[in-house]
Amino acid sequence: MEEFKHYTVMKNEAVDALECKDGLIYVDCTLGGGGHSELILQRIQPNGRLIAFDVDDDAINASKERLKDYKNLTIVKNSYANIKEVLHDLGIEKITGGVLFDLGASYHQLTKGERGFSFSKDAPLDMRFDQEADFTAYDVVNTYSEDDLVRIFSEYGEERFSKRIAKKIVESRRVKKLETTKELADLIVGCTPRVKSSIHPATRVFQAIRIEVNQELTNVKNTLNDVLDLLEVGAIISVISFHSLEDRIVKHLFKYHSQKCHCAKNQMICTCPPPRLELVNKKPIMASEQEIRENPPSRSAKLRVARCIN
Repeated sequence: MEEFKHYTVMKNEAVDALECKDGLIYVDCTLGGGGHSELILQRIQPNGRLIAFDVDDDAINASKERLKDYKNLTIVKNSYANIKEVLHDLGIEKITGGVLFDLGASYHQLTKGERGFSFSKDAPLDMRFDQEADFTAYDVVNTYSEDDLVRIFSEYGEERFSKRIAKKIVESRRVKKLETTKELADLIVGCTPRVKSSIHPATRVFQAIRIEVNQELTNVKNTLNDVLDLLEVGAIISVISFHSLEDRIVKHLFKYHSQKCHCAKNQMICTCPPPRLELVNKKPIMASEQEIRENPPSRSAKLRVARCIN
């Protein structure tokens, strides 16, 4: 089997934030290469329990091997979006210790050519985290309306040439469907003006398509709300995000549920329920300078932490 390469971003910071204790239940919503999970498992021996989610078979197989000596681990091949149903089926009513999210794609996914996440290697337009899913990047590129393409490129990629790129895609696919990452990247380079930038012109569009294929932002928002219902008082949520869209969702949700009042200004008596969370860190924790030197993509990572208080 090809080696599964994955750099565990802010491993110590994210797991330290969970304040791991023996005997409690923890959830790693994004198993990946198993780096965070392994550190959690080391800290909750001998009676703690860890449930780890992933939809990527490569990640699961690599982590099963890495974590084979730990008995108190349950690896679930499922999306963390289904956390309520999965924990119910496992007979778990509450997450008593904490839950960790490490959002975004892994190094392995982004660099394994045939997965179609990157334009650095020519590959079919795929971008699925879950290789058993039916919906791929090909479907987005070749079936979405021009307006929908503009919307996802603008919202998810924050791409300033969204209209120009979407128009060109629709024109091109009338003649021939776009099938590979190189075809799409070349099209983007060809229809956008050259600007001084350290990133490739296709970067934002590829990010936007990946988010759409895997419903990343929708899953984050819905799951964080579900997790609030599952947390025992005192349990902790630790979330690492890698771009502003994810971080904004986490920031706003944490802020909303940690505020004492949401009433209109003209309302005389507050009828709000008590806050559900307290912020452990008001500002996000960033990767250390040493980590950024070792793994440059970690420079964009932000860690936000909150504790359930109600």
